[in-house]
Formats: sequence, C-alpha cells, structure tokens
Amino acid sequence: MVRDTIMILEYDESSRKKLAEIFQDKYKIQEVSDEKEGIDILRKHASSLAVVLVNLMIPAKDNFQVLQWLSGKKLLSRIPFIMITDENTAEYEKKGYECGIVSYIKKPFHPEIVRQLVDNVVEVFRYKMHLEVTVKNQTERLKKQNAMLKLMAEKQKHMSEDLIDSLSNIVEFRNLESEQHIKRIRELTRCLGTSMMKLYPEYELTEEKLETIGRAASLHDIGKIVIPDNIILKSGKLTKDEYEVIKSHTTKGAEIIERLIHMDSEEFCDYAYDIARHHHEKYDGNGYPDGLKGDEISIAAQVVSLVDVYDALTSKRVYKAAYKTEKAYQMIISGQSGTFSSKLLKAFTEVRTEFEDIVEKYRDD
Repeated sequence: MVRDTIMILEYDESSRKKLAEIFQDKYKIQEVSDEKEGIDILRKHASSLAVVLVNLMIPAKDNFQVLQWLSGKKLLSRIPFIMITDENTAEYEKKGYECGIVSYIKKPFHPEIVRQLVDNVVEVFRYKMHLEVTVKNQTERLKKQNAMLKLMAEKQKHMSEDLIDSLSNIVEFRNLESEQHIKRIRELTRCLGTSMMKLYPEYELTEEKLETIGRAASLHDIGKIVIPDNIILKSGKLTKDEYEVIKSHTTKGAEIIERLIHMDSEEFCDYAYDIARHHHEKYDGNGYPDGLKGDEISIAAQVVSLVDVYDALTSKRVYKAAYKTEKAYQMIISGQSGTFSSKLLKAFTEVRTEFEDIVEKYRDD
C-alpha cells in the first residue's frame, strides 16, 4: 500500500489547520484532535501513513504517555513520528527521542522549514523500509541457497563415501577379507586418533580431521587391487620376489589415489595418499616403501599403521588364524609387530578396552 497520508494529532485546531495547509498539495491529510480517534486510525490505517505529527498535550493523557503506549505497540518502528511542541529544553527533547520520535516541529511554525523537515523524514524512512525489505529478502534467499548447498554437500559426501566403500569392498573381496574389516579400520582409527588428540595437542588433531582420516583410512590397501591373485591369496610363505610385489601395494595405492580418486575435499585426498603410501612405515625406519623414520611419518599414517597391525592380528587371514585381543595387544606393546612411537603406544594403552569393544562389535561372521 502507498504511504500517502499524514496524520496530524494536535489538540489545537489552529495549529492543525496551519500544518494541513503546508502539506495538502502533496499528501492526504488526517486531522485528529482526540487521542482515542488517533489511536483507532493508527490501528486501522497504519500502512497508509507516511508520517504522524503529534502534540503530546492532547486531553486525557499527560506528557509522554501516548508515545510510551505507541512505542510498546511497535508503531513507532513502523511509522515515523514527529513531535509538535513549544518546549525548548534539552531534557524534554531527549525524552522524546528515547521514546522513538524522529524529530521535532517547534512552534511557531515556519512552513518551508516544516515542509523540508517532513519531506526529509519521509524520504529517509522510505529508504529505511526499502532497505529492511531488501535485506530480509536477501537473507531469505541466502538461507535457501545455504540450505541447498548443505543438501548438495551432504549428497556429495554420501556419494564420496559410497565410492570409498565400493573401492574398499573390491579390495576386501579380492583379499578374502570380511565386509566388517573397513568398519573396524575406520572406528579403530577414530578411536586411537581421539586418544592422541587428547594426550598430545602438539599434533593439532581435531574431531573434523579425525573424521577425514577415518574415511581416508578405508583406502589404505587400495593398491592391492593390482596385486596378482596367486600372491595376494597365497596361504604359504611368500618368496622374496613375491614379498616385494606385495610391498608395492603402498606405492600403487598412492598412484591410484593420485590419478583416479578426485574428491571435493583436497584434505581427504592428501590424507588418503599419505596413508596408502606410508601405513607400513615404521618408527625406527625399518618400514617401507620410503624408509621414513620417527615423525617423518605423519601422525595419520602412524595411527593407521598400528590400527592395521592390530586388525590383522585379531582377524583370520588365509595364512593365519585370528589372535585374541589380549595376545594382539601384548605383541604390539612388546614390539613383536614392529616399532611404534612411545606416544602412540601410550595412546593405544589408554583405549585398549575400546579397541576390544570395536573388534567385538564388528566381528567377522
């Protein structure tokens, strides 16, 4: 609705007429001498009012009671109010501004000044209302866009996770491992990573990073896709040459991830590459393929390395039966399954029970 009306709420008829004459060529005029009638118009026709000129000295109300009532009804935020007064004290003006009026018209009136004042107030208020509507509309659009982006991100995440699961399942199928294997790797990785995060803040691990590392760990053995069946499924002892072929699954896996795995998350791809290549490195430098030593090995690869060993020990393989969790724990702590950092072993000790619970929860059929 067009705001084309000025309401003049003034008990003095002479003043009302003078103000009406100033604006009658530009606005519709509502002259009101009674407080009750003025409030009724405000309730019914607020959307058509461009501005309200009000004198507080109307009958039945004292001083600022009218403005305080209008302010409580939120009307002063919807329509600009200009006070008509012959008061000149700073305290009086201050109280009016505190109630929400936007300016003053001082008696006696100077028509050109009054006209310019009201025109300025109306123009500023129109701009303010337009700006508020624009901001509200833009905010709503942004909310819808953010909701859509969030939905798309969730769909992309699920698609990425499905791809990771599919690739991991191929490795499991060829390696005769159970579908529970990847679930154990993820959960054990998150569990041990959380322990490291709490004990050693210097590694700068976070819940978000651990979530990504857990997903990336699912692809740690992706390189086994290219290992021949006669080697990967061999139940007896591997020859030296066969062992070298098996070891190549680390570099082959890193190459597959670098060339073929393209996710929106660069962080995920970096973790997946690093874990695939380095999860068989050992803290004393006796691992492969790069012979990294100590903290040259990323904390992500160190965590997955221990998890991979633990899962291999507690799971049945074509070449061995599953060890009990107690035996697997002792073998890792004593160094029988390779060297790990003292920090990693401390974190592992802290979550020993949680590891056993995860193995039980995702036990092979």
